[in-house]
This record gives sequence, C-alpha cells and structure tokens, in this order.
Amino acid sequence: MEEDLNSHFIKNIEIKNFKCFEDFKAEGFGRVNLIGGKNNVGKTAFMEAVYISNSKKNLYKTIANRYVSDILWDLWKEIGKKFIDNFIKEKIEDYKEYQIKTNLNDNVYMRFKNNNKATKNNYNNLYSKIIENELEDTLDNYLKDFDSSIEKFRIINGQPHCKKNGKFHNLNEFGDGLGKFISFIMLLLSQKNSIVLMDEIENGIHYTNLDKLWKIILTISKQQNIQVFATTHSKECIESYARVSKKLEDKEITFIELCKREEEIKAFVYPYDWFIDEIEQEHEVRGCL
Repeated sequence: MEEDLNSHFIKNIEIKNFKCFEDFKAEGFGRVNLIGGKNNVGKTAFMEAVYISNSKKNLYKTIANRYVSDILWDLWKEIGKKFIDNFIKEKIEDYKEYQIKTNLNDNVYMRFKNNNKATKNNYNNLYSKIIENELEDTLDNYLKDFDSSIEKFRIINGQPHCKKNGKFHNLNEFGDGLGKFISFIMLLLSQKNSIVLMDEIENGIHYTNLDKLWKIILTISKQQNIQVFATTHSKECIESYARVSKKLEDKEITFIELCKREEEIKAFVYPYDWFIDEIEQEHEVRGCL
C-alpha cells in the first residue's frame, strides 16, 4: 500500500549539461527533502532540473519566471506577446543539449514556488482551490497556529485580506512573512499526490517561526501525499527542520548537501537518522569546502 502512495515520488535524478551540472546523479530522496549548500553551488538549478524533468513545458515557465523583470522592462519599450515568446524561445536554445532523468515514467503534477512575492493572481487561484475543497476552516486554523492574532484569511473584491481584531485588512498591511506563509499553506493544501518545489524557503520568515513552518509542511505533505523539495542556506532553517522532524518522528525526510569538489557538483543525501546525528553533533552541513 505504501509503495502505491509514494509511486509519484522522485527517488533519483540524473542531470547532464544543464546549467552548472555536467554529469550529476543523486538518489535516496524522501517525502520531504531540504537542500543546503554554499552560494552558487546549484541549489536553485537543482530545483529547476527537478521541475523540468516532469515536462518540457516547464522549461518555458522556468525561463519566463527567471527573466520576468527583464521581460517587463523590455515590454515597457516594445510591447507584444510575440516579443515575449521570441525572447523565451531564444533562451530555450541555450538548453537544447540538456538531459534530465528520474525514476518517474509518467508526468506528475508539479508546482514550483520560486522566491518571488506571490501576486494577487496567485492568491486568487490558490484560494479558489481551497474553497472548492472546502478547506477554508483548515487554512484559518493553520494561520492561527502561525499567528494567534490572525482570525481568518479571505479574498475580498479580488484582494487577499486577513481578519485581525474583528476587522479585515489588506494583506499588504502585514509583513511579507505572513504573505509567504499563507501562500505556502494554500499551495500545499490545494495539491494532492503531487510534487511541490519551494526555493529559498526561509526568506521572509523570521527564524522564530521556522518550527511552525516546518510542522505545517511536514504535516500537510503527509496528509496530502505530497513530495516536497526545498532549498535553504540558513543554519537556523536546517536546525529547525531537524528539530521538528524529530519531534514529529517523521523519518520520511532527507537533507541534501550540495557541494563542489574538483569542479564537479556532488550531492550527499542524508537519510533521517544520519541527518539528525550530524545536527546533534553540531557538524557543518551547509556545504563542504
């Protein structure tokens, strides 16, 4: 039964000629996987490779997200959908030699949450799925766990709002951390039997709230049968991940350390017991020298 539940999970990956990866392999992934490593070692590129492995259409989306600011600036001077398509097609040509393989034979529904701030459209689309699945109360309860002063989240006149002290306020009136937390929860609650990728998960979240974040990610991913890949360069985030997974006795997790050795990027995949032992012995796992 367990094998059927996890049949859509990625267990291994091979990456060739994609960005900083020339000939890369890693295996042994769990249900929730946190990727660490020094700056420019390939954490985001790894996430993009996982995303692209599922469908070549995702390469278009990845490039569109990466160059959105450039596209918008050029659109200011030269407006037109044709320009956007041509721009992205030119960038796709840079990756024509790439090869990415995983153990999956069929396309699995994937969502990639990059580090950009969620837009009004993002909130509207995710909240529509929350309503469709009658999960409004569940979302509100998770929000109260994160911040006891928040009573509810609702979309009002197309804008995200939170209720505090009996009154609704536009989400923009709160800190970025709350908005990111809400988008994470809705993303996880609105998916099932899928894979969710979260880049730079700790950005905008105060370190004192990381335990709450990991508790929710681990809990919902188990309930929804979601495989999660997340990146971080924060020691506090890694330690929180270990602390919460141990408290919940969730052994379906890994920590992936990316590092560069002899000009090649290597992955060290720590299963639960090994990872907890490394953290408790205060070993450095954020990237080897």
